[in-house]
Amino acid sequence: MEANGSSEAAVSVSGLVKSYGSVRALVGVDLEVAHGTVLGLLGPNGAGKTTIIRILTTLLKPDAGSARVAGLDVVHDAAKLRERIGLAGQYAAVDENLTGLENLTMVGRLYGESRAQAKRRGHELLERFELLDAAKRPTKTYSGGMRRRLDLAAALVAKPPVLFLDEPTTGLDPRSRLQLWETIEGLVAEGTTVMLTTQYLDEADRLASEIAVIDRGRVIAEGTPDQLKDRVGGERLEIRLDEASRAGDAAAALASMADEPPSIAEDLVSVGVHRRGGAIVEAVRRLDEAGIGVEDIVLRRPTLDDVFMSLTGHIAEVAEDEAAAA
Repeated sequence: MEANGSSEAAVSVSGLVKSYGSVRALVGVDLEVAHGTVLGLLGPNGAGKTTIIRILTTLLKPDAGSARVAGLDVVHDAAKLRERIGLAGQYAAVDENLTGLENLTMVGRLYGESRAQAKRRGHELLERFELLDAAKRPTKTYSGGMRRRLDLAAALVAKPPVLFLDEPTTGLDPRSRLQLWETIEGLVAEGTTVMLTTQYLDEADRLASEIAVIDRGRVIAEGTPDQLKDRVGGERLEIRLDEASRAGDAAAALASMADEPPSIAEDLVSVGVHRRGGAIVEAVRRLDEAGIGVEDIVLRRPTLDDVFMSLTGHIAEVAEDEAAAA
């Protein structure tokens, strides 16, 4: 994850350590994010994702290690750095009693803009985030998706080159998630660097150029979304048979399509396939030649639990580190 067009990455983390009492939240984390790209921090609740974001946005000091964002040290240059970053989390940090425009104007004033400048920037962002019609409504009347978009707009008031998004779509309905994804993609296309934490593989798959998988305070895997999927076996064919008694025969017929032996669970045969194209057709042909009836067949991409089961031996689980920081 080397910086593009710059001698220094937009975000660079080396040996980051943080503990909450006896709980080790981060254990020597190294990360790098190139300018104008998205790094997705993927992991279960409590993995250490939010702790990383809090350190990189100057809200926490690390116990050891170093980090630089936009060329500034997160500890020694904290005050200056806050002027060059934006942060939006899973809970919209807006004043419910103010209107959308008043919220954005207030943020602009905090950044030192004149009232006229702040109001003008607020109008610009409300239009961009399709909130102009609700500009004069109290924020408490906004839907969850509208509040999240307003929160993201507030994070962009100062036009930061680096934006941190901490599980920004948690709890949103599918339409609101899609709208937020499109907004983030637009920002990146304009050159903004984004670090995104998420529990959702589909979100990381859609948005991230690179992914770092975090578990129990450690980076346990890095790569593009496709590279991570390959590490957990890529696509899998799942075939439900007409007769469970033929599962062994089906596994034998399909064995040469995979590097590992197919798995069997009653009438369900699962096969990790070498290649996606034509896999369903090939499997159906082989089973038909063997006289094995198929009730259903699907090519399934890996899920978050697949990634974690493969990399750590356990599914996503709630841990203690970020609960301790709450």
